[in-house]
Amino acid sequence: MARLVIVSNRVGAPGERAARAGGLEVALREALRREGGLWFGSSGAVASASSDTPHVVTAGKVTYVTADLSEADHSEYYVSYANGTLWPLLHYRLGLVDYKRSAFRGYLGVNAHLARMLLPFLRPDDLIWVHDYHFIPFGLELRKLGVAGPIGFFLHTPFPSTEVLTVLPHHAMMLEALTAYDFIGLQTSNDVRAFLGCIRRIAGGEELAGGAFKAFGRRARVAALPIGIDTEAYAKEAQQAERSAEAFRLKASLADRALIIGVDRLDYTKGIPSRFEAIDGLLSDWPAHRRRFSYLQIAPHSRAEVAQYRALRRELEAVAGRVNGKFGEFDWSPIRYLNRSFSRRVLAGFYRLARIGLVTPFRDGMNLVAKEFVAAQDPENPGVLILSRFAGAAQELDAALLVNPIDVDEIAQALHLGLEMPLEERRRRWQPMMATLRANTVADWREGFLAALRAAAAGAAAPAAPAALGSGDL
Repeated sequence: MARLVIVSNRVGAPGERAARAGGLEVALREALRREGGLWFGSSGAVASASSDTPHVVTAGKVTYVTADLSEADHSEYYVSYANGTLWPLLHYRLGLVDYKRSAFRGYLGVNAHLARMLLPFLRPDDLIWVHDYHFIPFGLELRKLGVAGPIGFFLHTPFPSTEVLTVLPHHAMMLEALTAYDFIGLQTSNDVRAFLGCIRRIAGGEELAGGAFKAFGRRARVAALPIGIDTEAYAKEAQQAERSAEAFRLKASLADRALIIGVDRLDYTKGIPSRFEAIDGLLSDWPAHRRRFSYLQIAPHSRAEVAQYRALRRELEAVAGRVNGKFGEFDWSPIRYLNRSFSRRVLAGFYRLARIGLVTPFRDGMNLVAKEFVAAQDPENPGVLILSRFAGAAQELDAALLVNPIDVDEIAQALHLGLEMPLEERRRRWQPMMATLRANTVADWREGFLAALRAAAAGAAAPAAPAALGSGDL
């Protein structure tokens, strides 16, 4: 049986506490938990100079291979290009795109360097699964090194429209790099349409039947495969976590008030300032809700090297202070704002206590927090999910209260409806969403991707590498 090899920017090391709220790292842990395999990527450590010697740890059925990046590589590949250029572009935040040609060269160089580090660990029959925008050229680099086996790519962010992608310098080169993969998985049908539009309009490619396409002299396939969670396991964990010490402390602190919860990385795509403003609108327009709820926003710091994230932190602190100063009393504040991480188990207990889950990104590939919130609910007394219509999860969780994340008044009205919603309607909305999560778990996502990769590889000739990126015009 072919071995699974996963490539991602960060590797969840064995024994590391899963303190993050959902996200790629948790999903990949679930994907490797049963079948085993090899997980390769950055160690997260920054060294004074790059090294050709990776760290190798084996735990159970999984081998973890990680590489340290030099300060220069981390700055150019991760901070400047991946998060300063690609991240805002993929989320349609064009005003925040900061492009430097030197950073693009660094991004290509790190992909080439890491591909060379992985090569000695590969077997001829491996299924290689590359993840996310950090590694768009990684498959191409493996092809240049002679890897002919099946390589797939999954993008966890949205895929931009043709008009947005063309803002990126060397966008055609990046699009061509994607054709080195046998199969490309995207989160939603909207992303697939955007990708195929780019193939036709930028690459002059041809769309074929069954998700296949031809471009740059190669044939590959693309499909929508929304990522799921381990639904039943998470529901059970939430039921148990409801009795944890942390959940008891939170419940006691609420003093019978309803809990509104938001859990996100501190990121400008998540729409957190609009939520704080919506709390202001809720309390201004419906004063009867004063003292009747507490809004807990958990937002661990991330990417502190990027100036926009530091500015966002200052903005949130200022808005939370203003709203609490305006409406708070000596024994109650409407917003509880925490910049720290909690374990998945603790969060599961918090979700189960909540009357409202508030998930309002401006744009998101999927958003697993929305799915975890639904899975964590008590079937007899479920809470209400308020969800941005621009999150990928909205295509599956359409029984949520869907909102436009830039419309503060609409979010405030949804909060009012959620706080007032009768039990019968809450159950009626929750049941089909939970059924959807049961029908599309992280295991279904994994097996669906790998089956599609095998099928795409079986239907294609041995892949040839596209023209090399990083030519003299850079």
